[in-house]
Amino acid sequence: MKIIVLGAGIGGATLAMALQRAGLDFTVLEQAEGFGEIGAGIQLSSNAVKVLARLGLEDRLAEVCCEPDSHKFKDWATGETILRTPLCPEVRDAFGAPYFHGHRPDLLNALTTGLDVDRIRFGFEVESVGEDEDGPWVCGADGEVVRGDVLIGADGIHSVVRDQIFQPHVPLRSGYCTWRGVIDAADVADLGVPISSYIVMGPKLSFVFYYVSGGTRINWLAMGPTESTMRESWSQTAQKDELLKAFKEWYEVPTRFIEATKQPFVTALYDRDPLDTWVKGHIAVMGDAAHAMLPYHAQGAGQSIEDAWVLARLLGKNDDGPAAALRRFEALRKDRADRMIQHSRDAERWYHLDDVDDVGRRNARFRRYNDKASFTPQQTWLYSYDAEKAVEGTDQDWRALTAW
Repeated sequence: MKIIVLGAGIGGATLAMALQRAGLDFTVLEQAEGFGEIGAGIQLSSNAVKVLARLGLEDRLAEVCCEPDSHKFKDWATGETILRTPLCPEVRDAFGAPYFHGHRPDLLNALTTGLDVDRIRFGFEVESVGEDEDGPWVCGADGEVVRGDVLIGADGIHSVVRDQIFQPHVPLRSGYCTWRGVIDAADVADLGVPISSYIVMGPKLSFVFYYVSGGTRINWLAMGPTESTMRESWSQTAQKDELLKAFKEWYEVPTRFIEATKQPFVTALYDRDPLDTWVKGHIAVMGDAAHAMLPYHAQGAGQSIEDAWVLARLLGKNDDGPAAALRRFEALRKDRADRMIQHSRDAERWYHLDDVDDVGRRNARFRRYNDKASFTPQQTWLYSYDAEKAVEGTDQDWRALTAW
């Protein structure tokens, strides 16, 4: 069985590594000239780290990532922590794997260091994809046709496979944008910020930050409404003065971080409605190609990593042929990912409440959980998922949980 994987981002690279470890025949087609990820942070919760650990990467990631002690939801004006939920070390005991904060290039490097480079085709620009009586095929811009027995679209939010095989998917503008930056932790050391995961919620704006690169740098994201029709691209630069003006009434951490940033970036936030199906014949989509979501639960990469493990394991088992394995993959994964799309949309609203009474009710609810000093139902629903148990059909405990 020959498997063609389109895309070598985090999802595609995880799938490739899992296929290689399973001894399966595969080729990765990637448009870029080499492995690369935007220089931004990434949150890897226990559900994703369980997969990465099975790929033998936990120790390597521990060297370059940080383990935050807790999630801290803070008030925008005072910096008061209105909700603290545990992470490390409690999350490891509760869910079987740590919670990491990392830098995307570090994760991609860990995923690709051991890959057989002869299986990766860089600089391959896809013109069209399809399936005929001889199986799935990919046609490059130069006319070359690559054939296989299975085609997996791990080609991201602008997926060619999704648009040509399943349904053209119009990006849905959320009305919000996100600014981001990475700073040297030494430049703000006087603030004495512990290694935690921070979410600061204010009127119409939010600010998220956490340490990466073994604690030497801090990644931050700011989100707020926009009337602009800016592109869905992570390479657009932003004006620092505009950001400072937006956060000038906030407590000092956001403004200090923005000031310490050499060049902030900005992108509009879009997602996609759930697809009717992820599978057609011997072709399937996974990751952002199947379920692009807003970033509020930090699960975009995590869901792609879960997809990759389940898909590789099912293709390896190949109990009833590859088409059946793809259908089983969809049956195991689609409901969880589709629910995450909606949960992330819901979170955008309560992150950015503006009405005084609404804010009061939200904060009161948070403080009630703060008194318990335990994992929220949301965390348990997210982190307890085990992709291997899904493959083996023993994940009913997770399915019975109520998240929200």
